[in-house]
Amino acid sequence: MADDIDYRILGDDMQIVEIILDPGEGVRAETGAMLYLEGGIEMATGAGGGLLSGLKRMVSGENFFITTFENAGSGTAMAAFGAPYPGKIVPIELADHGGVFLCQKDAYLCSAVGVDITVAFTKRLGAGLFGGEGFILQKLTGDGLAFIHAGGTVIEKVLAAGEVLRVDTGCLAGFEESVDYDIGFVGGFTNALFGGEGMFLASMTGPGRVYLQSLPFSRLADRIHSAKYAGREEKTGVAGVGGSVLGGLLGGDK
Repeated sequence: MADDIDYRILGDDMQIVEIILDPGEGVRAETGAMLYLEGGIEMATGAGGGLLSGLKRMVSGENFFITTFENAGSGTAMAAFGAPYPGKIVPIELADHGGVFLCQKDAYLCSAVGVDITVAFTKRLGAGLFGGEGFILQKLTGDGLAFIHAGGTVIEKVLAAGEVLRVDTGCLAGFEESVDYDIGFVGGFTNALFGGEGMFLASMTGPGRVYLQSLPFSRLADRIHSAKYAGREEKTGVAGVGGSVLGGLLGGDK
């Protein structure tokens, strides 16, 4: 059974979660997520369940090691964890989701001790071949609190039985196990080549809850990468023109 922890989320676009631990309670977090600790909290870093558990986390996009923060003092103490990039921290009470929740790789931030973090692969061949970011998922299991991070704005959709929602695979932050997940062709030759949204979309079929993110990290990274190289090309072009003018002045007609 997972520890029953209290928390509060602070901030807007770069949020942190403060977790209040009673004596003997603990929280597990991805390495590097910790922001600060109050006195009495002790850290223990390990594979979190053995070699196999560590390898499974690596496959799902997390680090091999995971850190446990336990309150070894006699009074309450606080541990805080920060989001890795702009977005929202989403609390997931696993007991309210049937004890299992699936989320994108790299989405896990921290959880109460007693929550297991493993890897889950999509069930369909189409999803496996074309799912991209959605192919390998993180599976959170237990009856306690877990916190995931989603980029940009978070949208919660509650799908009725048989209701279908099609979404970019990267914009899918997490969903309940009751939701059926598959990948479908976007449709239309022009759409596929020039639509700018990729050739495949995730198809989510209810019943269940789905959490979407408006700015997945992959999209943010692509924009930064494009801007970086666009700036480099502009500088190169300016330098080339400047070099030609300078060369003409120094080695002009004689």
